[in-house]
Amino acid sequence: MIEEARSFLWHHARVLEQRRFEFLFDGGPVEPVLHALLAYRNADGGFGHALEPDGRGPNSQPLHVFSALSRLDELGLGGSQHALDACDYLTTVTFPDGGVPTGVKASEHHPHSPWWAIEDAGSLLPTALISGLLHKNEVDHPWLTAATGFCWDRIEALTKTHPYEANAAARFLDHVPDRERAEAQMARVGGLVRDQRLVDLGEPIEAVEGYSAGEVHQPTDYAPEPSSLARKWFSDAEFDRALDEVAAGQQDDGGWTFAWPSWTPGTKYEWGPIVTIENLVLLKAYGRLPAE
Repeated sequence: MIEEARSFLWHHARVLEQRRFEFLFDGGPVEPVLHALLAYRNADGGFGHALEPDGRGPNSQPLHVFSALSRLDELGLGGSQHALDACDYLTTVTFPDGGVPTGVKASEHHPHSPWWAIEDAGSLLPTALISGLLHKNEVDHPWLTAATGFCWDRIEALTKTHPYEANAAARFLDHVPDRERAEAQMARVGGLVRDQRLVDLGEPIEAVEGYSAGEVHQPTDYAPEPSSLARKWFSDAEFDRALDEVAAGQQDDGGWTFAWPSWTPGTKYEWGPIVTIENLVLLKAYGRLPAE
């Protein structure tokens, strides 16, 4: 499985994903990954340049910041100066309630996916994803205080949600310091996910409004690590079935496909290696990688 994925990445991946693979699975050093990541960094401390493939153009964007923080976390640098500089950027695009938008006005004239909305208000999805990672790495920055309050208010008010938003809430609740409050809300969000059929449990479900046919979340999306609180949402049988499907999803070329549309051809070749690495990391975390 690893050898086939390695071949896929050498054929198709950006330098960043090639360097990540070397670091994660071949004992490669941190520095080349960091150098590749910083190529996407802007002078304002944020990140752009299609680091997250669905947002094209050079401008810094919150979801690019989330991607960058994810890579820094992977490298053990989640509390570094680069993370603090990214928080400085976030303060420039944050609304008075503490939330950041999915897409910022500065990027409205650059190409982006139809679902990467240019918003005039804070959104739970990017704000929760970013805040969760910052809490995980115990980052001390004024931006996080207001953003945390925003996330609590939005999560506690949720009565109807969608898979990506529920997943973002779960990532926040995994790491926010108030654990008793987090566990209570995680149980409630899990109830919404199951009641509103926002997860594939092996039975036919209709596509969620605004999603493409076949674009459904799996239990493994909500609980990418055994320590994820969302793992409690699912029985062992449900979760094992999901892991089996991930393992069986490797294609003949060594990579994995993804469920959402490629709205422009290049994203197919950028997302494929990213998803391939994510699935390998997932399978490794759950002890599902075959012995080499």
